Amino acid sequence: MTSLLVRPTSPDAASTRPRPLVLVATLGGLVAALGPLVVLLAVGVVGWFVSDAGAHGEPSDGMRVGALAWLAAHGSGFSVMGARVDLVPLGLTALSAWSVWRVAHRVGDEVSGHGPDAHRLSDGERDLTVPTSVVLFFAGYAVVAVVVAALASGSDTTPSVPRVLAWSLGMTLALAAPAIAIGSGRAAIWTAMLPRGVRAAAVVTMSVLTALAVVSAGIFLVALGAGSGDAATMFSRLHTSPSEAGLYALVNAAYLPNASVFAGSWLLGPGFAIGGGTMVSPTVVVLGPLPLVPILAALPAAGTPAGWVSSLVFLPPLLAAFAAFRALRRRGTALRWDEAALAGCGGGILAGALFALLASVAGGAVGPGRMRHVGPFVPEVLVHAVAACGIGGLVGALVWVWWQRRGALDSEE
Repeated sequence: MTSLLVRPTSPDAASTRPRPLVLVATLGGLVAALGPLVVLLAVGVVGWFVSDAGAHGEPSDGMRVGALAWLAAHGSGFSVMGARVDLVPLGLTALSAWSVWRVAHRVGDEVSGHGPDAHRLSDGERDLTVPTSVVLFFAGYAVVAVVVAALASGSDTTPSVPRVLAWSLGMTLALAAPAIAIGSGRAAIWTAMLPRGVRAAAVVTMSVLTALAVVSAGIFLVALGAGSGDAATMFSRLHTSPSEAGLYALVNAAYLPNASVFAGSWLLGPGFAIGGGTMVSPTVVVLGPLPLVPILAALPAAGTPAGWVSSLVFLPPLLAAFAAFRALRRRGTALRWDEAALAGCGGGILAGALFALLASVAGGAVGPGRMRHVGPFVPEVLVHAVAACGIGGLVGALVWVWWQRRGALDSEE
């Protein structure tokens, strides 16, 4: 960011000249895509070898599985014995998202010296450094996606290139763009012009969404721990070797974030489906025949849950209130009542909408027939999440203002 404030004027300025923007941004997109891809290719080869000591197939088969896993993390889907699986492994998606954020932040730092400095920006000079970098970053990422999809395609599986490109574009806009803006110092300049209430709302949004995600993951882990015996039974019925069991556990781990979102949808009230005609919610559990997937051991027993379980639907608004209060308290900025209401309610509503977005991508088909319908009930989750997080965030923000003003009055006395 310092390069935005001061331009080099010494004779050695040429030696500190920033690298070409086109090269840096395009290579950034390539590296962000290739990092997780190389890891998954290596895991695929290791999995091919430990499954049968390399007795069947070639190392390229393991690499193809790794490439398909990378594509599946970008929404391509894949086929297993003719059955379509569209459920996105959000654990692998999170790995790719982390790579995009870290590399894009580095790209932003590298291109910070391009374009007008802070003084010229404040005078209204047009700055296309960040938009240009984002476009080039996506171009590099998209090249890898298209090449991998072409190489991994086969008669038994056909990755959806449009879906992969759509997911790549979404990650670029949601992660790479803000990371480049932050790394280049532009975000600090742009956000300084926003009202305090809007900036506080962004902080509340991230705090409420993080709190809901953490608690949802905790609920899933508790449920999985309670059903660990059933999970062990499922493993034993698969008759796998220790190495194959390890690989199967790794595959299940890739879907842990999906399960956490399912748990959050359950906590909010609407719940989710594990197959057509099923429902898992705090008030009713209707299940059908299930595949031998150890992660499903976290499901509750069919029937009507205990009465206290339904009272857990009051936890999300309380959680949102605590998260909003804590976020504003850590921020420490004095807010008026109207600014606090905007920050709390607006931030909570946006957090609820973002969680519903996660719910919309956490489900999908996992097989033929009734197993084509697996995932949260997204419209209902959206309504419940927006209401719970919006009300909770509003209450938490207003309590913060009251707390702050009460402390100010006590100090005056």
